[in-house]
Amino acid sequence: MQLEIRNYYEVLLMEMLSDEGLLDELPQAYLADLCCLTLNQLPVRYIRHLVDTYFFEEEGELDEMRQHIQTALEKSHQFLRTNPST
Repeated sequence: MQLEIRNYYEVLLMEMLSDEGLLDELPQAYLADLCCLTLNQLPVRYIRHLVDTYFFEEEGELDEMRQHIQTALEKSHQFLRTNPST
């Protein structure tokens, strides 16, 4: 049996990257590093079904989560720009 458990921050990060067109624009290796660095700065929030989040989310919580992701994403971009892999 395979469980359908996901980190909600990962789902939101991928949505943000898609909305910004970065999933198609950035090289896969850079994108993987960017996602790992970003997610490592964020708490973990596991979900089974995306619809569960809509039922249990408090007002404004989604906006706050997205802001945390954006801040972590900017820090990760900066880190990768100043520390290119060799």
